[in-house]
Amino acid sequence: MQKILLYYKFTPLSDPEAIRLWQKTLCERYNLRGRILISKHGLNGTVGGDIEDLKAYVKETKSYGPFKKTAFKWSDGARDNFPKLSVKVRDEVVTFGVPDELEVDENGVIGGGKHLKPAEVHKLVEERGDDVIFFDGRNAYEAAVGKFKGAIVPETRTTRDFLKELEGDKYADIKQKPVVTYCTGGIRCEVLSALMKNRGFTDVYQMDGGIVKYGEAYGDKGLWEGSLYVFDGRMNIAFSDEAKDIGGCVHCGSPTSQYDNCSVKTCNKFILVCQNCQKADIVCSTVCRKALATMVTE
Repeated sequence: MQKILLYYKFTPLSDPEAIRLWQKTLCERYNLRGRILISKHGLNGTVGGDIEDLKAYVKETKSYGPFKKTAFKWSDGARDNFPKLSVKVRDEVVTFGVPDELEVDENGVIGGGKHLKPAEVHKLVEERGDDVIFFDGRNAYEAAVGKFKGAIVPETRTTRDFLKELEGDKYADIKQKPVVTYCTGGIRCEVLSALMKNRGFTDVYQMDGGIVKYGEAYGDKGLWEGSLYVFDGRMNIAFSDEAKDIGGCVHCGSPTSQYDNCSVKTCNKFILVCQNCQKADIVCSTVCRKALATMVTE
């Protein structure tokens, strides 16, 4: 039986390259595939393989002092959901473009939002009602297939776009309100919540364990709607049979959670397409439709 592990740990690392070589060796030993990013701030990984191999990998990773308290999340999936193993060193484990602004110590990110477990999120909503703002810490295309009800979804295509969103007065009206940031597994909000506090947000929280942990606790019977976009061969996962398709097909508008790429290779944009429309040429716009027609005639 196989599974997928999601994990991250913010902690100072004096020699990221040595950690990279060690992690690559471990993954190769246990025949794991996936992606691991390492920086001076810590590590962030998603790997798949046989359960016993994953358990051995977890044990050895936790044997290193700075990673001892790393929280590993289990998810349905397999090694083949990843095309290969990639273990790299980067300036940031999440690329917001502010490697020198982020500060970490052995306890994690310094100055981030208060962690709330799923039940504590519900308690906050019960106590503060409509004052509570859910703020999506992912890219906009991820939120198109699933998000918290009524959440603010920033206009972002990459994590680097968040800085531009936060710098101006766009969110001035919510800076004094309780803001709950959320993302897939929690790592992006570790950084995002700190960046928000540095820019004048006064009451910032982050969903502990991210959407993954919330889905495990409440499925589709809570404040979440839709499916969860994931960065592997699964593309998205549903928390129950009651999950709704909240995305709309770019061609016919039918509800869908399925992504595909625009057929124009120079574009290759990620777009939502329903099962019926996947049988035809997939284009993201009238411009690309004309381009594709020209390519065919040529």
